[in-house]
Amino acid sequence: MPETALRIVASEITALLEHIPAVDGLADRIGSAQRVFVHGAGRSGLALRMTAMRLMHLGVTTFVVGEVTTPAIGPGDLLLTASGSGTTGGIVRAAEAARAAGADVAAISTTGDSPLSRLASVTLVLPAAHKTDRSGAASAQYAGSLFEQGVVLAGDALFHELWRRSGATADELWPRHANLE
Repeated sequence: MPETALRIVASEITALLEHIPAVDGLADRIGSAQRVFVHGAGRSGLALRMTAMRLMHLGVTTFVVGEVTTPAIGPGDLLLTASGSGTTGGIVRAAEAARAAGADVAAISTTGDSPLSRLASVTLVLPAAHKTDRSGAASAQYAGSLFEQGVVLAGDALFHELWRRSGATADELWPRHANLE
C-alpha cells in the first residue's frame, strides 16, 4: 500500500512522541511562576498559544507576547518560548530582555545548544527538523511542521501534567472556558 500523506505525518508524530522528554522540569517552572508569558514566531507561536489557553484554563495568569494587553515581565515571571532553531532573532531578544528584567526563561526547541537554550533555565528538546532544515533527514514534512506539531503535543502533555498536579476536576476548570464565542 502506498504511503499516504496522512500516514507519513502520523508515523512521524508517533516517532517524535517516543523521544519527547518528560515535561516535569518545565511543569515545575510554570508551577512556581507568578505569571507566564508565551512567545513564538509563525506557526510555532500559534502552537504555543494553544498552550497559553490551557494554562489560563488552569488558572495560571498567562499572557501572549505581542498582544496589546500584555504587561511588562519581571521577577517571578516565566517567559515560555518556542523556536525550532533557537536562533529566531525576536525570540532570542525577548529572552534576553526577560532575563534582564529578572524573569526566568524556558524554551521548546530542536536543540539544547543555541542562543535561546543558553538563556533558558530549562529547554524541552524535540527531535524534529526546524524550518531551515530542508534535507528531509529529520522529517519528510515541509520546514518545521513536525516541530510545530510537537509543540502542540508537548503543550497538551504539559497541561495534563499540571492539571493532574492541581487535583482540579474538569468542572472546576470549566468556568474559565470562553463564553463570548
